[in-house]
Amino acid sequence: MGEHRPSNSKLKTSNSIRESPPLKPDDSPRRNAYPVFMIAKKLLHTRYRLNDLERSVKFYKEVLGLDEVRRHKSPRGSELAFLKAPGSDELIELCYFPDAGPVQVQPDLTHLAFEIDSLEEFAKHLASLGLEYSDGPTLRPDGSGGFAFIDAPEGYEIELIQVSKKASDSETY
Repeated sequence: MGEHRPSNSKLKTSNSIRESPPLKPDDSPRRNAYPVFMIAKKLLHTRYRLNDLERSVKFYKEVLGLDEVRRHKSPRGSELAFLKAPGSDELIELCYFPDAGPVQVQPDLTHLAFEIDSLEEFAKHLASLGLEYSDGPTLRPDGSGGFAFIDAPEGYEIELIQVSKKASDSETY
């Protein structure tokens, strides 16, 4: 466990405010501002609630090539399926919980983004399934990368990114 250093950053708590000097570029907020037991260590999964679990699982597996890692029923009655992209550690939790009422996905509320090798080849894959991009593709001026969107069965947007081989670390397409 790391040493807990007093901090002066303005953190509102129920009874106090603490302050700390601004971080220098080489300072890590994770190591310096909080004791190790207070930080989020790793993103484990992102949850999307659905009206039709089987239809969505089929979409994520057949269209995107995700692997179904596990399924179970939660203690409160949700039916859960966990999926994973082959090159990722994080999971997507698809949740069917009819007791909470029907799901109505708002436009532009959230989306998942996946890296693909080729937008052109993925478009052919979509066409073979009777699908097409809902938006795009939008390509870099030099054609070296770009992005497009498809809609999952419940209306959640899925972004597909062809990463440019010329892109810097700050660019995704």
